[in-house]
Amino acid sequence: MLAIILAPFYILINIYIVRWMILWMGACTHLFQTFAFRVCFAGVYVFLASSLLTCFLIRKPVGLHRFLKNTANYFQGTFLYILMVIVTTDLGRLILTHTIHPAWIYSRKAFVITGAVCTLLIISVSAYGILNQWKLKIKTFDVKVDKQVKEKDSLKIVLLADLHFGYSIGRRHAELLVKEINAQSPDLVCIAGDVFDNEYEGLKNPEKTASILRSIHSKYGVYACWGNHDLSEPILAGFTFRTPKKEYDDPRMYEFLKAANIRLLNDESVLIDDSFYLIGRKDPSRCRKTADTRKTPSALTESLDLRRPVIFMDHQPGELDEVARAGADLDLCGHTHDGQLFPLNICTSLVWENSCGYLKKGNMHNIVTSGAGIWGPNMRTATDSEICVINVEFKKSL
Repeated sequence: MLAIILAPFYILINIYIVRWMILWMGACTHLFQTFAFRVCFAGVYVFLASSLLTCFLIRKPVGLHRFLKNTANYFQGTFLYILMVIVTTDLGRLILTHTIHPAWIYSRKAFVITGAVCTLLIISVSAYGILNQWKLKIKTFDVKVDKQVKEKDSLKIVLLADLHFGYSIGRRHAELLVKEINAQSPDLVCIAGDVFDNEYEGLKNPEKTASILRSIHSKYGVYACWGNHDLSEPILAGFTFRTPKKEYDDPRMYEFLKAANIRLLNDESVLIDDSFYLIGRKDPSRCRKTADTRKTPSALTESLDLRRPVIFMDHQPGELDEVARAGADLDLCGHTHDGQLFPLNICTSLVWENSCGYLKKGNMHNIVTSGAGIWGPNMRTATDSEICVINVEFKKSL
């Protein structure tokens, strides 16, 4: 419903953008003032702007749907910066026009130079964001847990989340992830949700991708919990829709994890090496859509021996106080992408107590990763794709 309400505003915004683009190009040279050029340019722009809708409506043939989906993913991020730059420049023009009234502001030369600077800025930021998403960084955290573990003084965990395997992220990204994970020689690998990007069909070669992930080397294995995008759900420009008789749970996602040798913890715990507990929580958003319930943190730990270290995996970094009170020593999360794009990275810190990085809650260490993949716009401009290496030091035995 919200998508339908916002549609007229989206159309008006794009008319505003196209108007300024055509005026600027026309000021650059008379060749861009012809009716034929303007019709062609508007047609190309309409195709790009409408790809958000056409990729949602056109499902067959598969090749065309994939092309439209990828076009939409690239356009979304670029559109954000086109809008930001044009609106900011236009506001500046209005302020100058109604305050100091500089004579140069009415000149064709100033208009052409301003438009050229805006165009260069949009292209530079968009290109940087597209390239930056492939730069997988390693972030390291050192934490101390005041509990003794039998025959073990430390534990190396690799945390990743928000892979979003689908139209934008696939086999090539999986190869990069496995290479970087194995280079860390981890004891344990934890995937804190959003393995998929809502549509399993978005995976171009799921069998090959699962085979690549199966080559992750970890002493105690690879574990995951579900995130809010780990379900089958059509998406239009970030808005989700439920179709009649559509089941959210896609059994192919479960089979993919099994084929990749990734163990799903769905509101359950496992005692690893008779030394420490790992708990994977259900995602609250996913539970609401599937009419499911999830256990409270205290219910998940009530039967555990809390003298042993307890590690939580929870996709969304919420209920931090509750998880800490339940006896968790380490809480591993994702979901936020740390905003992914500027200025959204500013907003995430207003929504989440810990939107990215490290936070201490009592005796619990909370770590939120910005994610190893992307969602929506096929770019990262304000944050980095990352995996987190967590070196856990336990209380030494006497």
